Amino acid sequence: MTNVRGESIDLTTPDGTADAYLAHPDDGAPHPGVLLYMDAFGLRPALEAMARRLAGHGYTVLVPNVIHRSGRAPVVELPEFIDPGERPELFVQLGPHLQALTPEVAMRDAGVYLDWLAASPLVADGPVGTAGYCMGGGLAVRTAAAYPDRVAAAGAFHAGRLVTDAEDSPHRLVDRITAELYFGHADEDQSMSVEHIKALEQALDAAGVRYRSELYEGAHHGYTQNDTAAYNAEAAERHWQALLDLFGRAL
Repeated sequence: MTNVRGESIDLTTPDGTADAYLAHPDDGAPHPGVLLYMDAFGLRPALEAMARRLAGHGYTVLVPNVIHRSGRAPVVELPEFIDPGERPELFVQLGPHLQALTPEVAMRDAGVYLDWLAASPLVADGPVGTAGYCMGGGLAVRTAAAYPDRVAAAGAFHAGRLVTDAEDSPHRLVDRITAELYFGHADEDQSMSVEHIKALEQALDAAGVRYRSELYEGAHHGYTQNDTAAYNAEAAERHWQALLDLFGRAL
């Protein structure tokens, strides 16, 4: 682990300013870039801490507020610890902002994020990695599909709705992916059932994608997020090892 610097930055997009958090080794040298996608609760101290931990292993990590069109993070007021009783009301507040982030809009923004990483002197030349949590897992997969020449590795953890009936469901896009993928599924996750996992794996196999898909037994949707009741310390540490192994191979 190395000393790390974290800072808030602003990115210029076609639709205005996107606030983001940047974490990187405090040595002034370029390091492999990582685009880290938030969960539905958004950019907040818990995600910033995750970015710093990843940066400590030698990566420059960008965490954008993907719902920046609704305002700077936090877009809605969040408690320091999110318990099950508070989740329904938070999702009522967040719902319109999340629904406005269509795949088309999200991937237009992804190009901005990737351009920023490519231009930064803190980022080494070459393709980047991406990691996403909950809804961010779908964004990570979509980014790997939309920018195959720019993404070498993508990790998706307790990602929901990777398999839907929509024509642009993430699992229908995997034939465009050249990156190596890792999926850490929560087995207590209604948004990604065993049937969904099988359909995803079938699509990945048919497309010839390099991937690993693992089921984290006893883990709930959100198991990596230590400011929520879904947090599972054992599963979270397993996720860190898998993510570092993936990036170590691919970046």
